[in-house]
Amino acid sequence: MDQERNALSPRSLVLSLLLGMRQPRRPAHELVAWCGLFGTADGTARVALSRMVRAGELTNDAGSYELAGRIRARVDDQRFALAPVLVADAEATAWWMELVQATARAAVDRVALRTAMRHSGFAERREGVWLRPANLDRDRLGVVARQCERMRVYPDSPEVLADQLFAPRAWGAHARSLRRELDAARRRLDDTDRLALAFTCGTRVAAHLRADPLLPPSLCRDADRGDALRAEYVAFQRTFGVAVSEWFASL
Repeated sequence: MDQERNALSPRSLVLSLLLGMRQPRRPAHELVAWCGLFGTADGTARVALSRMVRAGELTNDAGSYELAGRIRARVDDQRFALAPVLVADAEATAWWMELVQATARAAVDRVALRTAMRHSGFAERREGVWLRPANLDRDRLGVVARQCERMRVYPDSPEVLADQLFAPRAWGAHARSLRRELDAARRRLDDTDRLALAFTCGTRVAAHLRADPLLPPSLCRDADRGDALRAEYVAFQRTFGVAVSEWFASL
């Protein structure tokens, strides 16, 4: 149990907590106490908060810390993962292909593009060729538009390609396992020790939902499409939110 509780760094503990809140802002003493729940010393937690401020991940105003910069942008990714917008009448066989332009690019631009592609639900077929079904209703990110040319394509074997790029059955199997863990965690939020364990479970579920390829039904007939896990996680968030608010109030 101690190993699982200590698996998250102070930075991850703070950012994951704030990302799950409606208003991603908490007083310093609460964040330090929160890290302490996972075995992090007060001094270590305070050093981590200072480093996150210097890195532009948090702002500090009158002793309260709030998400900032690129980390704050993850809030939208998290919300989309819980309530994705799909194109209902999309052609079942149509895919988007993003071709990276054959020009010299700085290393920071290459890293930014790969991150943007993953956040947009694309997978890399080979170097410079990114693909996904054309059923996602998300704005094309600027970093992608600057570095890539988009085409609509029609693969000969979309089911085979989806299996190769996204492994939907493996994703679905893990989703079903996480549902069972999350349900058990939600039912045991009546003591402090379980609060920490439930949080670590919730972070795993949130990460898995962000990685949902959101394939059309025709490409994942035998896999859990994530709707059940999303519903379970929303229910968990409500219960966990009450539990953690009561815990903060008791400090």
